[in-house]
Amino acid sequence: MTGTTNKSAYTNEQTTVWIRGLVALAWADGHFDPEEQAIITSLLHQDVSEAQRSSALEPVSDDELAAALGNDPHLAENFLRTAVMVALADSDYSAAEDQLLQHYCQVLGQTPEALVVLRSALQNLAEAQPLEGEMQPAIAPPDASPIDGAHHDGDHLDVLHPVREWLDHMDVQDPKVAKMLCKVIPPQCPFERDIKLFGRQLVHIPPLCKLNPLYEQLVGLRFRALSYLADDCGEDISEYI
Repeated sequence: MTGTTNKSAYTNEQTTVWIRGLVALAWADGHFDPEEQAIITSLLHQDVSEAQRSSALEPVSDDELAAALGNDPHLAENFLRTAVMVALADSDYSAAEDQLLQHYCQVLGQTPEALVVLRSALQNLAEAQPLEGEMQPAIAPPDASPIDGAHHDGDHLDVLHPVREWLDHMDVQDPKVAKMLCKVIPPQCPFERDIKLFGRQLVHIPPLCKLNPLYEQLVGLRFRALSYLADDCGEDISEYI
Protein backbone atom coordinates (compact mmCIF):
# COMPACT_ATOMS: atom_id res chain seq x y z
CA MET A 1 0.00 0.00 0.00
CA THR A 2 1.23 3.47 -0.81
CA GLY A 3 0.05 6.95 -0.14
CA THR A 4 -1.74 8.29 2.89
CA THR A 5 -5.37 8.97 3.64
CA ASN A 6 -5.60 11.22 6.67
CA LYS A 7 -8.17 9.59 8.92
CA SER A 8 -7.24 11.65 11.97
CA ALA A 9 -9.99 12.39 14.46
CA TYR A 10 -7.95 15.35 15.71
CA THR A 11 -6.97 18.75 14.35
CA ASN A 12 -3.39 19.55 13.35
CA GLU A 13 -3.11 21.78 16.42
CA GLN A 14 -4.20 18.97 18.75
CA THR A 15 -1.80 16.49 17.16
CA THR A 16 1.11 18.94 17.26
CA VAL A 17 0.53 19.76 20.94
CA TRP A 18 0.06 16.04 21.68
CA ILE A 19 3.42 15.08 20.13
CA ARG A 20 5.23 18.05 21.66
CA GLY A 21 3.94 16.90 25.05
CA LEU A 22 5.34 13.43 24.40
CA VAL A 23 8.65 14.94 23.24
CA ALA A 24 8.95 16.86 26.51
CA LEU A 25 8.32 13.62 28.39
CA ALA A 26 10.89 11.69 26.34
CA TRP A 27 13.37 14.46 27.06
CA ALA A 28 12.52 14.68 30.78
CA ASP A 29 15.26 12.26 31.88
CA GLY A 30 17.88 13.95 29.68
CA HIS A 31 18.13 11.20 27.05
CA PHE A 32 16.93 12.33 23.64
CA ASP A 33 19.45 11.62 20.90
CA PRO A 34 19.69 13.36 17.49
CA GLU A 35 18.06 10.43 15.68
CA GLU A 36 15.01 10.64 17.93
CA GLN A 37 14.86 14.40 17.42
CA ALA A 38 14.93 13.90 13.64
CA ILE A 39 12.07 11.38 13.83
CA ILE A 40 9.85 13.68 15.87
CA THR A 41 10.67 16.73 13.77
CA SER A 42 9.79 14.88 10.55
CA LEU A 43 6.42 13.85 11.99
CA LEU A 44 5.60 17.38 13.11
CA HIS A 45 6.66 18.93 9.82
CA GLN A 46 3.83 17.28 7.93
CA ASP A 47 0.82 19.53 7.28
CA VAL A 48 1.89 22.30 9.67
CA SER A 49 2.74 25.93 9.14
CA GLU A 50 6.26 27.39 9.07
CA ALA A 51 5.65 29.00 12.45
CA GLN A 52 4.68 25.63 13.95
CA ARG A 53 7.79 24.01 12.51
CA SER A 54 10.06 26.49 14.25
CA SER A 55 8.68 25.48 17.65
CA ALA A 56 8.30 21.76 16.95
CA LEU A 57 10.70 20.60 19.64
CA GLU A 58 9.97 23.32 22.20
CA PRO A 59 8.30 22.15 25.43
CA VAL A 60 4.55 22.60 25.27
CA SER A 61 3.18 25.25 27.61
CA ASP A 62 0.40 24.63 30.12
CA ASP A 63 -1.90 26.99 28.24
CA GLU A 64 -1.26 25.22 24.92
CA LEU A 65 -1.86 21.79 26.45
CA ALA A 66 -5.06 22.85 28.18
CA ALA A 67 -6.43 24.66 25.13
CA ALA A 68 -5.74 21.83 22.68
CA LEU A 69 -6.50 18.76 24.79
CA GLY A 70 -8.20 19.86 28.00
CA ASN A 71 -11.72 20.40 26.67
CA ASP A 72 -12.31 16.74 25.81
CA PRO A 73 -11.84 14.30 28.74
CA HIS A 74 -11.57 11.29 26.39
CA LEU A 75 -8.91 13.02 24.30
CA ALA A 76 -7.00 14.11 27.40
CA GLU A 77 -7.07 10.61 28.83
CA ASN A 78 -5.81 9.11 25.56
CA PHE A 79 -2.95 11.61 25.60
CA LEU A 80 -2.04 10.54 29.15
CA ARG A 81 -2.13 6.88 28.09
CA THR A 82 0.38 7.53 25.32
CA ALA A 83 2.49 9.57 27.72
CA VAL A 84 2.68 6.61 30.12
CA MET A 85 3.61 4.32 27.22
CA VAL A 86 6.42 6.66 26.13
CA ALA A 87 7.71 6.82 29.72
CA LEU A 88 7.71 3.02 29.95
CA ALA A 89 9.02 2.27 26.44
CA ASP A 90 12.68 2.20 27.53
CA SER A 91 11.89 0.37 30.81
CA ASP A 92 13.05 3.43 32.75
CA TYR A 93 10.22 5.24 34.52
CA SER A 94 12.25 8.06 36.03
CA ALA A 95 11.36 10.58 38.71
CA ALA A 96 11.53 13.40 36.15
CA GLU A 97 9.05 11.60 33.86
CA ASP A 98 6.76 10.88 36.79
CA GLN A 99 6.73 14.53 37.89
CA LEU A 100 5.92 15.71 34.37
CA LEU A 101 3.13 13.14 34.05
CA GLN A 102 1.60 14.34 37.31
CA HIS A 103 1.84 17.92 36.04
CA TYR A 104 0.06 16.96 32.81
CA CYS A 105 -2.73 15.43 34.89
CA GLN A 106 -3.16 18.67 36.83
CA VAL A 107 -3.19 20.83 33.69
CA LEU A 108 -5.76 18.58 32.00
CA GLY A 109 -7.89 18.10 35.12
CA GLN A 110 -7.42 14.33 35.04
CA THR A 111 -6.90 12.01 38.02
CA PRO A 112 -6.61 8.46 36.61
CA GLU A 113 -6.55 5.93 39.45
CA ALA A 114 -4.38 3.73 37.23
CA LEU A 115 -1.51 6.21 37.53
CA VAL A 116 -1.68 6.06 41.33
CA VAL A 117 -1.48 2.27 41.16
CA LEU A 118 1.38 2.40 38.66
CA ARG A 119 3.46 4.81 40.73
CA SER A 120 3.02 2.74 43.87
CA ALA A 121 3.79 -0.57 42.13
CA LEU A 122 6.94 0.74 40.45
CA GLN A 123 8.14 2.33 43.68
CA ASN A 124 7.66 -0.96 45.52
CA LEU A 125 9.44 -2.83 42.73
CA ALA A 126 12.39 -0.43 42.84
CA GLU A 127 12.70 -0.79 46.61
CA ALA A 128 12.37 -4.58 46.60
CA GLN A 129 14.70 -5.32 43.66
CA PRO A 130 17.49 -2.75 43.39
CA LEU A 131 19.76 -3.95 40.58
CA GLU A 132 23.14 -2.43 39.90
CA GLY A 133 23.28 -0.61 36.62
CA GLU A 134 19.49 -0.15 36.35
CA MET A 135 17.60 3.05 37.03
CA GLN A 136 15.73 3.09 40.34
CA PRO A 137 12.84 5.56 40.07
CA ALA A 138 12.80 7.96 43.01
CA ILE A 139 9.03 8.34 43.07
CA ALA A 140 7.28 9.45 46.22
CA PRO A 141 4.76 6.80 47.35
CA PRO A 142 1.13 7.91 46.82
CA ASP A 143 -1.45 8.10 49.57
CA ALA A 144 -3.74 5.48 48.00
CA SER A 145 -3.28 1.77 48.61
CA PRO A 146 -1.22 0.09 45.87
CA ILE A 147 -3.62 -2.84 45.67
CA ASP A 148 -6.82 -0.87 45.03
CA GLY A 149 -8.43 -2.54 42.02
CA ALA A 150 -5.92 -5.39 42.00
CA HIS A 151 -6.98 -8.57 40.23
CA HIS A 152 -6.75 -12.07 41.68
CA ASP A 153 -5.78 -14.77 39.19
CA GLY A 154 -5.87 -17.96 41.25
CA ASP A 155 -3.19 -17.51 43.93
CA HIS A 156 -1.58 -14.63 42.00
CA LEU A 157 -2.33 -11.01 42.84
CA ASP A 158 -1.84 -8.73 39.84
CA VAL A 159 -1.52 -5.27 41.39
CA LEU A 160 -1.08 -3.73 37.93
CA HIS A 161 -4.39 -5.05 36.59
CA PRO A 162 -6.08 -1.59 36.74
CA VAL A 163 -3.14 -0.12 34.83
CA ARG A 164 -3.29 -2.83 32.16
CA GLU A 165 -7.02 -2.29 31.65
CA TRP A 166 -6.60 1.50 31.49
CA LEU A 167 -3.77 1.33 28.94
CA ASP A 168 -5.57 -1.27 26.81
CA HIS A 169 -8.42 1.22 26.27
CA MET A 170 -6.13 3.56 24.34
CA ASP A 171 -7.61 4.53 20.97
CA VAL A 172 -5.28 5.24 18.04
CA GLN A 173 -6.97 7.90 15.91
CA ASP A 174 -4.17 9.97 14.37
CA PRO A 175 -1.45 8.89 11.88
CA LYS A 176 1.28 11.08 13.37
CA VAL A 177 0.67 9.79 16.90
CA ALA A 178 0.53 6.23 15.51
CA LYS A 179 3.86 6.66 13.72
CA MET A 180 5.51 8.05 16.83
CA LEU A 181 4.30 5.09 18.88
CA CYS A 182 5.67 2.69 16.25
CA LYS A 183 9.02 4.48 16.46
CA VAL A 184 9.42 4.67 20.23
CA ILE A 185 8.04 1.20 21.12
CA PRO A 186 10.50 -1.60 20.19
CA PRO A 187 9.11 -4.04 17.58
CA GLN A 188 10.20 -7.04 19.64
CA CYS A 189 11.59 -7.90 23.04
CA PRO A 190 15.35 -7.21 22.99
CA PHE A 191 17.44 -10.26 23.75
CA GLU A 192 18.95 -10.84 27.17
CA ARG A 193 22.68 -10.33 27.01
CA ASP A 194 25.89 -9.69 28.93
CA ILE A 195 28.16 -6.75 28.17
CA LYS A 196 31.79 -7.85 28.40
CA LEU A 197 35.18 -6.18 28.06
CA PHE A 198 38.32 -8.29 27.56
CA GLY A 199 36.39 -11.38 28.61
CA ARG A 200 35.15 -9.87 31.85
CA GLN A 201 31.43 -9.26 32.38
CA LEU A 202 30.66 -5.62 33.05
CA VAL A 203 26.88 -5.66 33.26
CA HIS A 204 23.97 -8.04 32.68
CA ILE A 205 20.97 -6.69 30.74
CA PRO A 206 17.71 -8.62 31.21
CA PRO A 207 15.25 -8.86 28.31
CA LEU A 208 12.88 -5.91 28.12
CA CYS A 209 9.84 -8.16 28.50
CA LYS A 210 11.10 -9.27 31.94
CA LEU A 211 12.21 -5.81 33.00
CA ASN A 212 9.00 -4.06 31.99
CA PRO A 213 5.85 -5.39 33.73
CA LEU A 214 3.65 -3.65 31.15
CA TYR A 215 5.47 -4.89 28.07
CA GLU A 216 2.36 -6.65 26.74
CA GLN A 217 0.46 -3.36 26.83
CA LEU A 218 3.26 -1.69 24.86
CA VAL A 219 3.21 -4.45 22.24
CA GLY A 220 -0.58 -4.29 22.02
CA LEU A 221 -0.59 -0.54 21.50
CA ARG A 222 2.11 -0.78 18.83
CA PHE A 223 0.03 -3.42 17.01
CA ARG A 224 -3.07 -1.20 17.15
CA ALA A 225 -1.04 1.70 15.79
CA LEU A 226 0.26 -0.44 12.91
CA SER A 227 -3.23 -1.73 12.13
CA TYR A 228 -4.62 1.80 12.14
CA LEU A 229 -1.92 3.02 9.73
CA ALA A 230 -2.40 0.07 7.37
CA ASP A 231 -6.16 -0.42 7.48
CA ASP A 232 -7.53 3.08 8.10
CA CYS A 233 -4.86 5.28 6.53
CA GLY A 234 -3.62 3.06 3.70
CA GLU A 235 0.00 3.49 4.82
CA ASP A 236 2.93 1.28 3.88
CA ILE A 237 4.04 0.02 7.31
CA SER A 238 7.03 -2.04 6.14
CA GLU A 239 9.52 0.40 7.70
CA TYR A 240 8.05 -0.24 11.16
CA ILE A 241 8.14 -4.06 11.00
